[in-house]
Amino acid sequence: MLNWVLSNWFLSLLIINYMVALSAAFFLIRSNQNPRKTVSSLLFLVALPFLGLGIYYFFGLEYRKSKIFKRKDLNANELIQNWNKRLHISNDDLDKYEETFLIDRLKMVKLLRHNQAAPLTLRNNLDILINGRSKFDRVFKDVKNAKNHIHLEYFILSDDHIGTDVINALIDAAERGIEVKIIYDSVGSSISNATKKRMTAAGIEYEAFMPVLFSKFTRKANYRDHRKIFIIDGSIGYIGGVNISDDYVNEPVNHNGQFWRDTHLRIEGHAVKSLQAQWLLNWYFVKRQDENYEIPSSYFPEIDCPENKAVQIAASGPDTDWANIMEALFIAINTAEKSIYITTPYFIPNEAILTSLKSAARSGVEIHIMVPKKGDSWAARYASRSYFEGLLESGIYVHWYHKGMLHAKTMVVDDMFCTIGTSNMDYRSFDINFEINALIYDEEISVELNDQFQKDLEDCEEVLLDLWIKRDKVNKFKESFCRLWAPLL
Repeated sequence: MLNWVLSNWFLSLLIINYMVALSAAFFLIRSNQNPRKTVSSLLFLVALPFLGLGIYYFFGLEYRKSKIFKRKDLNANELIQNWNKRLHISNDDLDKYEETFLIDRLKMVKLLRHNQAAPLTLRNNLDILINGRSKFDRVFKDVKNAKNHIHLEYFILSDDHIGTDVINALIDAAERGIEVKIIYDSVGSSISNATKKRMTAAGIEYEAFMPVLFSKFTRKANYRDHRKIFIIDGSIGYIGGVNISDDYVNEPVNHNGQFWRDTHLRIEGHAVKSLQAQWLLNWYFVKRQDENYEIPSSYFPEIDCPENKAVQIAASGPDTDWANIMEALFIAINTAEKSIYITTPYFIPNEAILTSLKSAARSGVEIHIMVPKKGDSWAARYASRSYFEGLLESGIYVHWYHKGMLHAKTMVVDDMFCTIGTSNMDYRSFDINFEINALIYDEEISVELNDQFQKDLEDCEEVLLDLWIKRDKVNKFKESFCRLWAPLL
């Protein structure tokens, strides 16, 4: 027997592969995942020996259901619970807003409160920041004026030109006694050992999120921390699409040759407490703290904000019981009455979002979707294009942004509700990565964001159905092939 195995080693490995694949297929079917994702995973298990198992390991496992991220105990912390109670608005009180700024958005508010105890906060001042330089100019001022602590959580933190400027500002803050703590994603970030030594010497605490050995070869693998959070003194917070990298700053000294269009949001007010709570959950995870982790009261200071902007923070990831952001977007689309404007770098929607968009368009809602003509992912670009024909046939307007890389993740509904955050309109953001969005129930901010959409249309070309259906067969095949991978991209 041993001699046969040794003389037929490849066949033996193949048999072992399919025995393991059969076991994986059994558990995959039993997990009751999205049928398309299940079929895609099964296809790769069968058609790609050895490689298929790797794809299944990285993409096929449903971590939300397996509960491998055991971090719930921190939610029971008395300090967080007390603040949630203080920010909590009863259902009776919510009903009073039905005829004012919330209108039909009460469903979203109640959904997120049920899913993750996310309170609706009413006292906030908001500033929309267009592109990286606008964000970093404000960040540097806020860091310079910090009095107690600075907390960061980023998918990409690089010690390039702008990254070094940010790190230098953080080191200066730490050296004057400000607490600085950083969470950076192990796959997305690139920080040299020399920079880490400088931060350590200054007293900055930093932790990599789910470290991997070979980050350059695993850029799409595993469950990544895709959030971009910057918190100063528990009262000022930043959230949106802009990472800390030269790619996001359109300046000659650090420009890679491609214009980068992005949107970020500065929050001052009670919604920052929700950002802080979500940051704490991941800090609790990366530091492997126990449930008795003591949270300083300075993280949740009293805030006297006169503005009346309603904001709710939606966070999702493998640690949440529900796909919170996706469900919130689903309700926003289904309750739209007049218009929906979506900006996203990757449009690879699941069936729920795709059906809701098409149904809304056919029922009379005007829908515009803006995507980059040349994205930073070949597979995602063609997978996105595979949806265009169905969208156009449903009456949805599709716009190609051609000035550069469109990286903003925003949606405006009826000029009354909008969202700015880190979540793309794709499977990975909905089901796999850790994401966070600000849901804004305010007409003024919604109109401002829609005005920016109209301005961006000047750098777009509209995709027309009669021309699109005439595209060559080679591109159609590329689109169909990449769409097979859609649940795994």
